[in-house]
Amino acid sequence: MIEQYGKLIFIDLETTGPNPMTDRITEIGIVEASKAGVQRWSVLVNPQVPIPPFIVGLTGISDDMVKNAPIFADVQEELLRRLQGGLFIAHNARFDYGFLRNEFKRLGKTFRCEVLCTLKMSRKLFPNVISHGLDALVERHGLSTEARHRALGDAEVLWQYWQVLERTVAGDRLREIARQLLQRPNLPVHLDPDMFDDLPETPGVYVFYGAGDKALYIARAAQLRQRVLAHFHGEQPSNKDADLAREARRFECFETAGDIGAQLLEARLVRRLQPPASIGRPTEADVCAWHIVEGKPALIFADNPDFARATPCYGMFTSRQKAEMALAALAEKNGIGLTARIIDGDRLLTALSTLPLVNWPYPGPVIVVEHGDNDRQDMHLIDHWHWIGTAQDVDAAVSLRGQAPELPSFEFDTYRILSRAIAQGKLEVRQLS
Repeated sequence: MIEQYGKLIFIDLETTGPNPMTDRITEIGIVEASKAGVQRWSVLVNPQVPIPPFIVGLTGISDDMVKNAPIFADVQEELLRRLQGGLFIAHNARFDYGFLRNEFKRLGKTFRCEVLCTLKMSRKLFPNVISHGLDALVERHGLSTEARHRALGDAEVLWQYWQVLERTVAGDRLREIARQLLQRPNLPVHLDPDMFDDLPETPGVYVFYGAGDKALYIARAAQLRQRVLAHFHGEQPSNKDADLAREARRFECFETAGDIGAQLLEARLVRRLQPPASIGRPTEADVCAWHIVEGKPALIFADNPDFARATPCYGMFTSRQKAEMALAALAEKNGIGLTARIIDGDRLLTALSTLPLVNWPYPGPVIVVEHGDNDRQDMHLIDHWHWIGTAQDVDAAVSLRGQAPELPSFEFDTYRILSRAIAQGKLEVRQLS
């Protein structure tokens, strides 16, 4: 590979957060391998914004450490010199590449290079392995980590990992996988190719927009870059993909730790942006459940503030008609007449109890913890089946309570996504006082 590219540039960044559009770089580390040998370079960068406590705890880089460090504009020439004429290699490379592109963009410059992702390489080389995060690679391959979560230390880990691959993987196979990952798709001429350069290799949600910035299509993906590009890759595209390629004028991507966060975000964006496929979708005004009022069954709808609160609610139906049909079938099965003036409330309650209980099972809000493949952790704050928001650490998640309404409204999508997984103990749930 060195013969082909001249030099291999293993790079890692530390940042103030996960979003390249709003967060900033705090440290750059590079290990450069060429025929001349191996060179190392690292520099602290003043991000010109406060570093959050969670990031300080993770990296050890504090505001005091960077207050006298150069800003990005002061190191960009030296960085460009080191990046020129080589292959850019990083773990979850779109993260590092996206941050650098945005830093250069703030200076009025366009930065573009060939990018190889070791996270994606690991998935291709070891498809039966569950985790491909940097910590997993360290443990699986016995790599040395003297300074984990520092830029040069993590770049050094990547260089070690590459040497392991060169020793254990056939050269032809390594080159072929690299060729596949570096291959660029054929894209519609009316879409800016810069947008595709910044696509992340993570789970999340994407939105295609058409004329007038109207949302055309919203979907979630286990790997955003792969899924978005797939809409333009096919030799015989589906009608949907052909329509998107023709009508789309831009797209947006939102990263998540995993599928739970992606489902929550997808549902919220669909409700807010209402793409064509969402027409006819049930709303909280349609969703209902049964409860007992004065010994008789009564429907309560999800847009009622009392829905699924103090009074037990049974079943979950997306229309009045479906609820009434379910109750009639339940009554017939248990020999309960529903037209009598006085109904046997105890028998009815026993029959209804066979339906799922939809009430919120906690005394207050909870944090649902979701761990991602590339060291990301999302904390989803949920109250009364209402998704308040997501943060990357407990303190930030708790602070979201201040954004929540005093009486959070029931969200059918949040209930649908979380209720069974919580009941079956598949999610880590932390109750808040």
